[in-house]
This record gives sequence, structure tokens and C-alpha cells, in this order.
Amino acid sequence: MTDTSAILTHLKAEQTETDAAGHGINAEEWNRLVTRLERQPNLVELGIYSVMWSEHCSYKSSRRHLSKFPTKNDRVIQGPGENAGVIDIGDGQAAIFKMESHNHPSYIEPYQGAATGVGGILRDVFTMGARPIALVNALRFGSPDHPKTRSLVAGVVSGIGGYGNCVGVPTVAGETQFDEGYNGNILVNAMAVGLADQDKIFYARGATPGNPIFYVGSKTGRDGIHGATMASAEFSEGDEEKRPTVQVGDPFTEKLLIEACLELMATDAIQAIQDMGAAGLTSSSVEMADSGGENGEGIGVEMDLDKVPQRETGMTAYEIMLSESQERMLMVLYPDKIETAKAIFEKYDLDAEVIGMTTDSGHMVLKQFGEVVCDIPVAPLAEDAPNYDRPWIEPKVRQPFDVSKYPEPEDYGEVLLKLMSSPDMASKRWIWEQYDRHVMGDTIDSSQSMGDAAIVRIHGTNKALAICSDCNPHYVAADPYEGGKAVVAEAYRNLSAVGATPIAITDNLNFGNPEKPATMGYIVKAIEGMAEACRALDFPVVSGNVSLYNETDGKAIPPTPVVGGVGLIEDVSKVATLKGAQEGDLLFLIGADGGHLGASLYAREWLGLKEEALGPPPGVDLDEAKHTGEGIRKLVESGLLQAVHDVSDGGVACTVAEIAMAAGLGAEVFGPEDGRAGYLFGEDQNRYVVAVPPSNADGIHKTLSSTGLQYTQVGTLKSDTIDFVLVGSAPQSISLATLRDAHEGWLPRYMTGE
Repeated sequence: MTDTSAILTHLKAEQTETDAAGHGINAEEWNRLVTRLERQPNLVELGIYSVMWSEHCSYKSSRRHLSKFPTKNDRVIQGPGENAGVIDIGDGQAAIFKMESHNHPSYIEPYQGAATGVGGILRDVFTMGARPIALVNALRFGSPDHPKTRSLVAGVVSGIGGYGNCVGVPTVAGETQFDEGYNGNILVNAMAVGLADQDKIFYARGATPGNPIFYVGSKTGRDGIHGATMASAEFSEGDEEKRPTVQVGDPFTEKLLIEACLELMATDAIQAIQDMGAAGLTSSSVEMADSGGENGEGIGVEMDLDKVPQRETGMTAYEIMLSESQERMLMVLYPDKIETAKAIFEKYDLDAEVIGMTTDSGHMVLKQFGEVVCDIPVAPLAEDAPNYDRPWIEPKVRQPFDVSKYPEPEDYGEVLLKLMSSPDMASKRWIWEQYDRHVMGDTIDSSQSMGDAAIVRIHGTNKALAICSDCNPHYVAADPYEGGKAVVAEAYRNLSAVGATPIAITDNLNFGNPEKPATMGYIVKAIEGMAEACRALDFPVVSGNVSLYNETDGKAIPPTPVVGGVGLIEDVSKVATLKGAQEGDLLFLIGADGGHLGASLYAREWLGLKEEALGPPPGVDLDEAKHTGEGIRKLVESGLLQAVHDVSDGGVACTVAEIAMAAGLGAEVFGPEDGRAGYLFGEDQNRYVVAVPPSNADGIHKTLSSTGLQYTQVGTLKSDTIDFVLVGSAPQSISLATLRDAHEGWLPRYMTGE
């Protein structure tokens, strides 16, 4: 029998500054809290403040800098501030998308951490009335030599596949990198894209007083309590003991929840809706209350926590409010629609209960066992959360990379073999073959087999969305401003490469401790570089996530601001992919000749350099990026190309090798007499390699001449071998079979311990 008196005494006990520190609230924040509340909080109230004022929920270290991002263009319907961003894709339809992190949970419990990351990002999308059509994941693991890496890869990949495959949404794009900087803190960034009619989009805002608050989905348990707070703190060795703060997911329940919510949305029963993600019932109710009212002035909420469906006995108000149990939603319904809603959720065998009412008090009032256990104003929880101007220092500028200090390779085939079989560049087939990429039947091409962007048809139409995920953390570490520009520019290139018009991005900014001025400098400059690129390319940020305190024992991860890009293809018959090249095709480099080896794959893998010795990244001319992207899209639309691939890691030589392997062919790669390494492996920006049938050569010359773009023939496609045909020397060759075995064999051999 539950001792309600003892529980209430515990919950209503006045808390101290020491108690607050244990909840992650510092002295300054404690003083702010007490001043706004005009008294000391009880335990329930302190718990609510702690999660709402956590870095994960309030963005207190980054909010003022995030405002630098452009968030609008002609196609943006909803920018940051809602569950996900919304863009106009024509014909009365909208694409809805967002990316979020599940980094700390995935390190502690890889399978469930990654699985619930997928579940959470799906809810952000279907909360707004969209049917999810695509999943993307951006993964960073530690060094392959680290003892935990192999098991973390296995667990995370299994979790992503287990959840996404079961819920029936294709995983179509992503990226996976390895670096010792992630040894103690891996990154799992999940993105979802959905489709909705523009006149049937649902928001968290808009609730008015006097309406029922409706809880739907799974029952509430004790899993995930203080998950948001845990995600806002550094790691230490041995923090696997934090497993109780990791949520447990059920994709089959999520599938039922998607269908039930979309069915209810068709009945005009919902006034406002919010998923229960980080901070669970607390954040969902606070965010709906704060954005409620006729003019968004905010409203109050009153909830009876005894009515919350619970799967464990003896749960307290503190636990109920902070639980991050999965597959749950919170809605404000119109009063006459309660029975309609209950009938729909009963059909899907999901819990559905009225747990409270919206009010005009401006307060959050919570009751348990018939007594008030929380009564706090909503506004300070949201609008008045701390907004720090953290001190920061300008990141150190690296000296230029001097390639003349290093001898030219004797065998460029050996260099290509080394780069193509390196952990970052090696095929990730072992990963993406575990994901269902074609469920729903609209995936035209996934980006995972070395492609630039996935292509997903908009069901029942001839249009498609192109989707990609990008970040080169080595560039950002070398120069966060130029590296930040490069992240956005690469997403723009990847969408353009398949013939899509880039529209908007979502982002996931992964950094270390913002209280350290050096780390904060990287955050500030990366955001400023990204923002400049977004403005120049008309490629705004419509949603996103910030993940800070990615550190272990004081050592931060490499700065990793990931971008998820979405573009529109008006006619899916006019696309280009990595695949499709034929023997005899001519290979043209669109853009300037290369030479920049600073912060490159060549410098890291072939020369074995690290950090300062790597030099700065390539600069990004944003006007040129836009001009070249427009030219590539024109070429794709013309139908003159067999294949397209943007030049990134490993330069022209690796780009040609990927086109050749995708076609099952070899290639001749042309090169100059001098500066061969830079020409072949340099990573200068704003460049693409295209495969053109000889019969279309005249058309290409005419089209490119009209655009004013620089272009050079860099090779031809042939059978069996990759040959380097270099001015002044005999050709060097590597067999396609040898290259393919090294490229595709590295990860399977690594995962089996061979």
C-alpha cells in the first residue's frame, strides 16, 4: 500500500541551493529561480526547473548565437520554434523535417539510445501532421583501435535498424566516420522527413483556456528520468552506470501511434499537439502553455497526475513529470471531441486519458493524491530561462599547409588504395544493408552506396525530395568559420548533384563544454560561417538541435556541426546519381583544378599528420558555390550526363574511383607533370565530376561554355583497372578488384575481428 502522506511530504519539501546544485542548477540560476518564484521551490518544482533550464531544453549557451541563422525564404512555411521545420514543395504539399541528437544515451546503452533517437525524431515530424517518409542518421565513432568502438558500432546500427525497420519508414541517407576524438563520446544524430498537406499542419501553439489536456500512447514508466539533464553534462569514465536515464523504445507501438494520430488529425479534434521527448510531460505541457492563447501570450495548465497512465506502481509526481518514456503524445482537444479521440486510440489499443485542463492562470498546477504538489508560473520556465553570453576566444589560425615538405608518392595507385580503404572512406555497406531502404516503395535512390543525396518520390506524383547529411569535422577543427561554411556548401552540392533545387536545412550542432572559452569560440565561429553560407546560398535553417557538453574527462569531441539538407526535384525523370556511367564515358571536372591538401584525407591518412600539422581547410567561395550548383542542375536537367558526384574527401581521384566502382568499371585518371598529389587528392571546394557519353561531348561543351564554368577532362571510363595517366611518366595501375576488396572489405572485416 502506497504511503501517500510520506510521498507528499517528500515532494513538497522545500529545496535548498545545495539541492539545486544536485539538479544541475548553479548559484546564479538558483537566485534567478527564487527571485521569480518569490519563494524556494519544492522537489517537484525544482525538478521541472532543472530540465526546462537544462542546456538540452533551453539552449542557454547558444540561443543568442542561433539567432544569427537566416530562417526564411520563399518556400519556408515554419522555421525554428516548433517541433520541426516546414517547407512548401508545391501543389499544396509541405515537407516537414528535423534532426536531433541522442549522443549520450547511445554511448551508455547503444541499442536503446540509437533506437529511441529514431523514435523521438519520428514523433517530431508526425506531431505536425506529416506522414514520415524517410530517415537519415549521421554517426561518429571513436578510433577503430579503441576497445569499445566495435561494440558501439554494432549496438547503434542494430538499434537504428531495429526501430526504423519495424516502424516501416525507410532509412535512406547518412554518414559514418571514425576518429579518436569520439572515443569517449560518440555521436548519433537522427533526422526524419515527412509529408503533409499545407492546410493540415498541426502546431504546439494555439491552445486556449478551458479545453481538455489529452494524454495518448504508451504508459509512463521510470525510464529516462533526468535524460535531458544527463544530456547537458560531461561524461566521466565509468558513466555507463547512467543506464537508468536511457529510454526504452517500442517501434510497434510507435507505428500504432503514428496511424492513430494521423487518423485523429483528420477529424479536426486537435487544437494543439506536442510529442513527449526530452523532459517528457514537463516540456510538452510547458511548451504548449507558453505558446498558447489567441496571440501566443501564454496560458496555464492544470493536471491531475493520478490520471496519467502508469506502468509502474508507486510513481511520484516528480517521476511522472520527468520520465522520458517513449511513444507518448500530449494534445489539447476541443471538448466535444473527447469521445471521438478515445474511440480512435482504443481501436489501436493505446492509452488515452484526459489528465487536465488548460486555464487562464498562466501557471502550471499539478496535483497528486488530491493535493497540489506544484504551482509555478509558466513564463519563467520558458521565456526567462538563462540566456548566457559565454566568454569566448578566437580559435587559433593554423599555418598554411606546405606540401613541398613531403615527397611525392611513387605509386598513386597505392595512395588511392590507402585512402579508399581508410575508416572514413571505406564502404559502409555493412551498415546500410541492415536498414530497410525501400519500404513504402518510393525510394528511388539512397545516398548510402557512396551517392550524394537520397531521392524519395513524393507518393503518387512525378516529384521527389532529395535528402542528405553532411559534416567534415576535420575542416571545422582546423578553421570553424571556413569549416562551417563548408558544411553548408557540401549539403548544397550534394542536393545539386542529383538535380534537386536546395531549399532548406536542419542542423545538429555537436560541441564540447561551452563554459570553456576555447570551445565557445568554435561554437560561435562555426555558427557564423554556417550562417554566412546559408544567406549566400538562400538555404535557411528551419529546425535543429544543439548538443553541448560532449566531453569525457575534460576532453571535447571534434567540433561537429552536422547539416541535413532537403531539396526538391520537380521531375523525377530528370535526375543524376553516382551510378549509371558506361564504359567509354568521358569524365569532366566541373570547377577549378585542385591543389589544396590542408586538413585533407590525404594529409591524414597518407602522410599520417594530425591537428596543427594538417594545416587549414580549403576556403569556400560562396558566389562560386551557388553559380556552380546552378550549372550542375542545368546539366542534369539537360539529360547530357550519365553520372554526377561532388568532389569532397580524397579529391578528384577518389571521386573518379567511386563513380567507376558504382558502374563496375575502371578508369583512366589524367594528371599533370607537377603538383600531382594536390591535383589528384586536393579537396578544393565547389567542384563536381560528371560522366558524359562521347556522343554528348559537343552538347556539354556548348552548355558549359554558356554557363561560364571552368571545366577539364580528367579521365575516361574503361574496364578492369584504375590507371593514372600522368604527364611525363608511364601509367600506374591498380586493379578494380583489389580496390573494391579493400574499399568494401574493411568494415566487414573490422566488425568480425579479422
